Amino acid sequence: MSFSEIKELIINMFGEEIILKEDLTSPQHSITIPNERLLEVCQFLHVQPKLYFDFLACITGIDNGPTVGTVEVVYHLTSIPYEHSFVLKVEVPRNQDGEPLPKVYSLTPIWKTADWHERETYDLVGIEFVGHPDLRRILLPADWEGHPLRKDYQEQEIYHGIKVKY
Repeated sequence: MSFSEIKELIINMFGEEIILKEDLTSPQHSITIPNERLLEVCQFLHVQPKLYFDFLACITGIDNGPTVGTVEVVYHLTSIPYEHSFVLKVEVPRNQDGEPLPKVYSLTPIWKTADWHERETYDLVGIEFVGHPDLRRILLPADWEGHPLRKDYQEQEIYHGIKVKY
């Protein structure tokens, strides 16, 4: 099934306003949807018989920087039996220093593979996944300060008495 056909099924189910942005410039076309609709759209993509996206292949977190003021989460979905793929995005406001982390709904109730992908995105980009069963750092120590893939990340100079920045 083509990108256009999948997009059309989504529009037929949720209405045209569900698509906030569409990117046809990249080799992997994508649509951006509202974060508040993420769970229901993904549930539809998972259970709709014509689509059956049974595999969440990858989640990527992107910090668009303080100037743009947003962070994105990119979901790469695959239907193994039907051999088609789809890229879905959500974009939320980026937090300022001292504010709570940006929040995106967890997809662990739909795809178990979301578990470690969301933990990695939380750890490195600083996006909180609401409803995640065990959201904690996965690559860095629990007491590490900051999120290294943020555009404005400042490395710690010393960690537990060890010089980490040269």
